[in-house]
Amino acid sequence: MPHLLRTGLATALAALLIVPATAAAQDNPDGWSGTGELGFSTSRGNARSDNLNARLAFRKEDEQWRHRFSLAGLRARGEVTADFDGDGEPETRLELTANRYQAAASSALKMNERASWVSALRYERDDFSAYEWQGTVSIGYGYQYIDTDRVKLGATVGPGYRRARNASTLETESEGILRGSVEYAHQLTATTRLENDFLVESGSDNTFIQNDLGLSVAINSSLALKAGFQVRRNSEVDPGREKTDTLTTLNIVYTFF
Repeated sequence: MPHLLRTGLATALAALLIVPATAAAQDNPDGWSGTGELGFSTSRGNARSDNLNARLAFRKEDEQWRHRFSLAGLRARGEVTADFDGDGEPETRLELTANRYQAAASSALKMNERASWVSALRYERDDFSAYEWQGTVSIGYGYQYIDTDRVKLGATVGPGYRRARNASTLETESEGILRGSVEYAHQLTATTRLENDFLVESGSDNTFIQNDLGLSVAINSSLALKAGFQVRRNSEVDPGREKTDTLTTLNIVYTFF
C-alpha cells in the first residue's frame, strides 16, 4: 500500500478507535450521539488505484440547543499518463488524483418544537477543485416540517459570508451569500435508513452545491454498511475544469453512542 494512503488510513482508523473509547470513558454522555465512516479500496492489474474516504459526525441536543460537528476527508491515487520528465515520451504513474478535507459546525437555538435560529460554519480545502479552499459563515432560520420516529424533514435558509481562493489566479474572493440546506431522513425498515442532505451557498462570484444521498443497513446496534452518492458543483470554474464532481462510496459505519 502506498505510503500516502497508508498514513491516511492509519489516521482514520485511529480516530475511529479513539473516539468510541473516549465516549465509553464518559459513560455515554447525555444528549450526545456520533458516527464514524470509513471506506477503502485498492486495485492492481490492468489499472491501478487506491482510494480512502472517512467521516466523523457528532450531535448534541437538549431542550434549548442542537449542536452538530463533522469532519470528512477524501484521498485517492490513480494512473496518470503524461510526459513527467520532459523527454517527449509519455509515462504512466500512480499519482494523487483527489485530496479533500472538510470541517463543518452548526448551532441551533430552538424557539419552539419546530422553529430555530441557526448559525453555521464550513471550511474545505481541495487540491483538485476550482478553489483551493472555501470558508463560509452564516445565520439563518430553520424549520422542522416533519419530525416523527420514521421520517424527518427540515430546512434552513439565511444570509452568510464567503471567502475562497481561486486555484488558477490565487486571488482570494470575498462575497455575501445566501445559504440554504434541506435534510431528509426516512427509517424504511427496522434496519434500513435513507438519508439525503442538500446544501447550497449562492453568491455573485460562485454558487456551491453539495448533495449527499446515503442508504445504510444495520448489521448490529453499533455497525452498519452504507452506500453513498455525493454530487458537488461550483458554478464558476476556469476553462478546462469540470463544474461537477461525483463520489460513490461503500463504507463501514460505527455508532459511538
